[in-house]
Amino acid sequence: MTTIPKVLTERIDDFVLLIGLLKRMGVVELFDAHLPRHGHHQGLGWGWIGTIWLAHIIFQGDHRKLTVRDWVRQAHSTLEKITGQDIRETDFTDDRLTLLLRKLSNPGHWQDVEIGLGKNSIQVYDLDQKIVRVDATTVSGYHDAGSGSLFQFGNSKDNQALRQVKIMMAGLDPLGFPLATSTVSGERADDGLYVPAIDKALKALDKKGLLFVGDCKMSALATRAHLHGLEHCYLSPLPQTGKTATQMAVWIQ
Repeated sequence: MTTIPKVLTERIDDFVLLIGLLKRMGVVELFDAHLPRHGHHQGLGWGWIGTIWLAHIIFQGDHRKLTVRDWVRQAHSTLEKITGQDIRETDFTDDRLTLLLRKLSNPGHWQDVEIGLGKNSIQVYDLDQKIVRVDATTVSGYHDAGSGSLFQFGNSKDNQALRQVKIMMAGLDPLGFPLATSTVSGERADDGLYVPAIDKALKALDKKGLLFVGDCKMSALATRAHLHGLEHCYLSPLPQTGKTATQMAVWIQ
């Protein structure tokens, strides 16, 4: 009796390459190492859940949780082949993905993951480690917020009537590759955010003699002294306030 082979058809596209790159960047190991797992947790660990979900977000252009399980189901055989894992129906439910987001939202967990990703990505891409740009930006919107919310009224270039959240980033030039990011409430001043961002970036780079470039708010004496003490250089315009405005011409002369 002849056995008729069963043909299984799954659409692959480029998500296999995405998963391979994410794996090479160490996402699986970093998530598993820094995101605690409950004793009763069964199925895939946070590393593979996060890696497959990230591949889905990039491949599908869809950040929603509700579409992930159906996408995994239609690519189930391929995903098991390339990951070497047994993937269960319950590994990508909304509840399971929500738990992962909660763990990533913990500042301590996220900082450990971010530093590890920065180090691994530089090795993957062989990025030039010479210039780091540090700057802050704001995102505003129509939000009702209490005292504990990130969305607060602050000095805004967009609309003073809207609440905003502030994001500080340190990135490698010329690619603009993010080394460190921090999100703070919108009323916070930029000045005090530079040193923490610089310190986080240096955990990924671990190199002396870098040039840190920023706007005039990075030229605060405490920030420049911090960089000098760490044996790094800085480039930023001096604000035209106080005695600087009157003495600048003399310095140039």
